[in-house]
Amino acid sequence: MRVDESGFEISQQHGGWVVRMWWPTGPVTGGPQRMTVEPAEDATPRDVVRGISTTVLRRLDIAAAVNVAKVAPEAQRTLEDVARKLNQSGEAAGLLLTNEGVSERYLAMLAATYTGMADSGAPAPVPWLARLIDRRPETVKDHLKKARRDGFLSTLAGKAGGELTDKSKAVLEAMTSAGS
Repeated sequence: MRVDESGFEISQQHGGWVVRMWWPTGPVTGGPQRMTVEPAEDATPRDVVRGISTTVLRRLDIAAAVNVAKVAPEAQRTLEDVARKLNQSGEAAGLLLTNEGVSERYLAMLAATYTGMADSGAPAPVPWLARLIDRRPETVKDHLKKARRDGFLSTLAGKAGGELTDKSKAVLEAMTSAGS
């Protein structure tokens, strides 16, 4: 494995070919975002003259590469950092809910935390968020629906998550500027 500030690269050699799989820095939640196939240094011209065969591609073990990337110390540190920040964000949303009720600031913070959880590959973001804000999952779902209706969060059909809207980003920016 090769690691730098931009991400992780895992290589596999199959016959006369080297396949490099790359993931960006952050939690490893799926397959690589980029793959390159190049002749191996020790490949004979006869092995590469006809190009990459489907046999080489079928032999790729992407699942093994994902497992290696997930247990890499760098990935673990990144995952812990992301989880810590998401916990802090969720707790902040809970404080806003307690102090302000279902306000614009709360909905923006809730939406930001929820999208962060979904983007990090959390298998169950709603129960995690419910624990952090000390509410039932059903309540969190209702608040997320309100965030969508009120324009703080876009919809991804059939999937957890969404995108923060400009409205949500503006509220979060104002909170950061005000030091809240």
